[in-house]
Amino acid sequence: MVSKSQINIGISEKDRAKIAEGLSKLLADTYTLYLTTHNFHWNVTGPMFNTLHLMFMDQYTELWNAVDPIAERIRALGHTAPGSYHDFMKLSSLKDAPSKPPKAEAMIKTLVEGHEAVARTARNIFVVVDKASDEPSADLLTQRIDIHEKTAWMLRSLLEN
Repeated sequence: MVSKSQINIGISEKDRAKIAEGLSKLLADTYTLYLTTHNFHWNVTGPMFNTLHLMFMDQYTELWNAVDPIAERIRALGHTAPGSYHDFMKLSSLKDAPSKPPKAEAMIKTLVEGHEAVARTARNIFVVVDKASDEPSADLLTQRIDIHEKTAWMLRSLLEN
């Protein structure tokens, strides 16, 4: 087994640790938003039920597919990916899904805020990723930011009168 000190990918251990720490926060935010979106998919009601039910399904599926590449990048950097609810609660900038699901409009607002928060988390990691010339992490972050900003915009459009 190769130890962290034997990893020689052109990124220092110190930078790999900082990047892994930031990606762990991104993973926690992504998983928390996934859980909230799935919760809302199950519990949405009202006149927009079909539209939101299907939209939320597309969104939680995309989020579910995003967690693996984030975790695998952390592993490629030589660090352990967090994977417990306890870890995610400590690392995430998002609140847990509400125990009592709100009305549809409040769900949309919650998800807008969640996607914007995840985009900020991803953007905050860019400084160290750029400094370390970590192109794979930069590519991952760019894709995540784009998806979260577009999703927030689409959800916000549902709130316009």
